[in-house]
Amino acid sequence: MKKTFKLIDLDCANCAAKMETAIKKLPGVTDASVSFMTQKMTIEADNLDAVMKDVVKVCKKVEPDCEIVL
Repeated sequence: MKKTFKLIDLDCANCAAKMETAIKKLPGVTDASVSFMTQKMTIEADNLDAVMKDVVKVCKKVEPDCEIVL
């Protein structure tokens, strides 16, 4: 399953790259893409509901001010 989420207050392209790398390492995530320009994150996973809690946690660690519109 693939889904795109809107990001609010993603401050830099470097942070987006760090978030993408960290999300791709999570178990259950097939692919991930975080775009600073469009402020969007696309995640592909077998069970999105199961991985979203970890995705939010990883994103908060890299960019504490960034919000993911679920």
